[in-house]
Amino acid sequence: MGKKLSEMTLEELWRLFPIFLTENKSYWKEWYSEEEDVLKTALPQIERISHIGSTAIASIWAKPIIDILVEVSKVYDLSYYKGLIENSGYICMFESPNRISFNKGYSENGFSERVFHLHLKFLGDNDELYFRDYLIEQSDVAKRYEQIKFELWKKYEYDRDRYTNEKTEFVEKYTKKAKQIYADRY
Repeated sequence: MGKKLSEMTLEELWRLFPIFLTENKSYWKEWYSEEEDVLKTALPQIERISHIGSTAIASIWAKPIIDILVEVSKVYDLSYYKGLIENSGYICMFESPNRISFNKGYSENGFSERVFHLHLKFLGDNDELYFRDYLIEQSDVAKRYEQIKFELWKKYEYDRDRYTNEKTEFVEKYTKKAKQIYADRY
């Protein structure tokens, strides 16, 4: 039997779970909706749950990973929700007082059919919504973002951190523009 995910080095994990992009799939919205129902049942007091990331933007290629933003009120610490989310099949990947990130659909044999990244935050910590909406409404910017992703794909296929970091300047620039335009949206 092979190593458990928790026993693998970062390099081994990146080899097992490389970056790859695919055309947008219509069923991604259905997968998000089904997972949203699971999470709403499992988690009390969700303020807002949203499909974010490139799979939420029908006009561009994306990694086939459904990103979900779950916003909760400050009634409880985020750690209150951790066990409830883990009971829904998620693995905690990162935890701080203001954000917890989870993954679902990763196995010792590679990606499962359905893969999710869940971002748990307090209500209002939602820059991802602004960026998503801006790309949906500004197709030329969405295509530029897609082009950046294509350029980074093979270069950082086995280095998820570098792939993400190389997109940061673009994401921050257009998130800032979006927040100016949609100031009162969220």
